[in-house]
Amino acid sequence: MSHIELNDKKIQILNVAERLFSEKGFEGTSIRDISKEAKINIAMVSYYFGSKERLLEALIFHKTVDLKLQLENLLQENIEPLEKVNKLIEIYINRICLNKGIYRVLHFELYNKKREKSLQAFTELKKGNLKSVESIIKQGQALGVFRKDVNIQLITPTIIGTFFHFHMNRSFFEELFDLKTEEMFNNYIKNDLTKHIQQTIKALLVYEN
Repeated sequence: MSHIELNDKKIQILNVAERLFSEKGFEGTSIRDISKEAKINIAMVSYYFGSKERLLEALIFHKTVDLKLQLENLLQENIEPLEKVNKLIEIYINRICLNKGIYRVLHFELYNKKREKSLQAFTELKKGNLKSVESIIKQGQALGVFRKDVNIQLITPTIIGTFFHFHMNRSFFEELFDLKTEEMFNNYIKNDLTKHIQQTIKALLVYEN
């Protein structure tokens, strides 16, 4: 997808679109709804993005491009392989927590064949991110720290899947762990859940003593 230069008005439109798409779904949201909520002329929204599909494409790119940069930067860091993987997990959890709206949209739209073209940019981004994850793990394998028989392609789904299971069953885990406030819930994710995922991935990667 070609990079769209973003000014404040475009970012305002994208933020409104993210909220409406996540609340009402892509099909249930019109360009008119977005322009009304953003208090911007409907013609201006069409001028900036062309169509609702292109707007979704721009939103995905806007919300996920920094993850790509963070992974590429992490790849260059001169730290121990396991520390690098732990930082990778923190980056993923942090990005999802900051972008719950777009991930909710993607969760629904990925099942919709009509939206395949719009989501091609997201698929390409995922492939690029997977290459970064593969490189990080292969660095550890080359140093003899990580096992050679790791299914690298399943590392990211293990991280993200654990997070989403926890988040989609929020009320159950709030009661289970006595998480009475939003802050307590978010702190549990940041500390306990992240640590659990790090331990899980370590068990998959590191040779048993």
